[in-house]
Amino acid sequence: MHEWLTNYGLFSLFLLSFLASTLIPLGSEWLVIAMLLSGGQPVTVVAVATVGNYLGALSTFWIGLYGGDFLTRRVLRMDEQSTRKAEKFYARFGSYSLFLSFLPVVGDPLCLVGGMLRVSLLRFTLLVVSGKLARYAAVAWVTLKIG
Repeated sequence: MHEWLTNYGLFSLFLLSFLASTLIPLGSEWLVIAMLLSGGQPVTVVAVATVGNYLGALSTFWIGLYGGDFLTRRVLRMDEQSTRKAEKFYARFGSYSLFLSFLPVVGDPLCLVGGMLRVSLLRFTLLVVSGKLARYAAVAWVTLKIG
């Protein structure tokens, strides 16, 4: 396994982190831990996992952004007034929930809703990257302290 992590570890971490932050139910923390315990550089491991996870979240955001009309009108059956009311509320208060996009189960739908409700890309990026970086940094810190 050590040879595999040495040769393909960062690519695998990037790919797994990307897929884990889409609507596919996967986790990437186990690979972060395995790489750190195998001697991986903490800053590099955390950076690769964060970038992969952010880009996966961004793809979910784009699905919400460009598929939002279909999702709100056909799937959720919302009229224009309800949609505008939800957008106004989310823009004011709800977009900060994107910081919690690292959470299992609810994190990926938060990114989808962020796209559907047209959160600015800058706000989305700042909140999502901050949350995901904090999570991977915490996993790395605990791993290095215990391991």
